[in-house]
Amino acid sequence: MDPATLPDFTYEAAAYGRGFLVVAGVDEVGRGPLAGPVTAAAVVLHRDRIPKGLNDSKVLTAARRDDLFAEIMAVAEVCVAHATVAEIDEINILRASHLAMERALRGLARQVDHALIDGNMVPRGLFCGAEPIIKGDGLCVSIAAASIVAKVTRDRIMVDLAQQHPGYGWESNAGYPTKQHLDALLNLGVTPHHRRSFRPVHNILYQDVSLSA
Repeated sequence: MDPATLPDFTYEAAAYGRGFLVVAGVDEVGRGPLAGPVTAAAVVLHRDRIPKGLNDSKVLTAARRDDLFAEIMAVAEVCVAHATVAEIDEINILRASHLAMERALRGLARQVDHALIDGNMVPRGLFCGAEPIIKGDGLCVSIAAASIVAKVTRDRIMVDLAQQHPGYGWESNAGYPTKQHLDALLNLGVTPHHRRSFRPVHNILYQDVSLSA
């Protein structure tokens, strides 16, 4: 992997240069799945203890993500938080993902005074200053670290849920709408962990109501 293409500490250094004392990277995973929570992580990296090879979690292998997850947890300040399926259905997935980000920032041991947020929006409920960074998980090491922590954590949650609800393939698709998952929805039905506001799930529930009416 070309080091020139890896995220770096530029955004963090700029924030510290402006006088901020605690700067966290924040990312979320799980907007697209039909099942399971949306998960966010907030990570404060120390300049002299940055794991090598941090990158957007989507471009890393599962084994590499697991290794980096362990390294991040050992050297950084980390908090992971979630928004539940019920919250997703109540307030919509975008707001729920922002709620998970807000919770992750609040859960850090030290109060953050500047957050680097992956994407083009800043959650409205933040207690600190923040800047959005489009494709930040490929540019900013703190956001890359947060993307890895959020991804590994949520994948492990979905593996556990797959053991409780076999057949949907959550251990491999993490709740995303693969053919296996969509076929299982039709054949096995909707579980309590499915997002009822998402169209494929809603349509099955609505179809069931129509057929029984």
